[in-house]
Amino acid sequence: MTAAHERRSAYPRFVSIPTRWMDNDVYGHINNVVYYAYFDTVINEYLIREGGLDIHGGPVVGYCVESGCRYHRPLAFPETIDAGLRVAQLGNSSVRYEIGLFRPDEEKPAAQGFFVHVFVDRAKNKPAAMPEGIRACLERLLLK
Repeated sequence: MTAAHERRSAYPRFVSIPTRWMDNDVYGHINNVVYYAYFDTVINEYLIREGGLDIHGGPVVGYCVESGCRYHRPLAFPETIDAGLRVAQLGNSSVRYEIGLFRPDEEKPAAQGFFVHVFVDRAKNKPAAMPEGIRACLERLLLK
């Protein structure tokens, strides 16, 4: 990944996420497991709003099959996090997202992560081609 990919401008989509008191751990910063909830939030907010994902009754669901995070600087309550989203790889039934978590006034992320979804037929529980609306919205975020 180049230095340009580690800046705010490398992420075409952002969602602001307020931290919560319960996100902090005993060390006074956001606990590592909470970062994954932030990743899930920015991804699914985008899929629902822009891709038409129906989480309750749609024919496909996205299963997380792999994820990871690199922590650069701690975040803590009370902060609002700008969660940046981009797509690194787009397959027939899978997608690899990359997420950057930023303080609102910073250009470099406090944390960077990835999240891989495989879209699965809800009834058969087998991989399925992602619906066109979802594919189209993900193509708009594809890393170039």
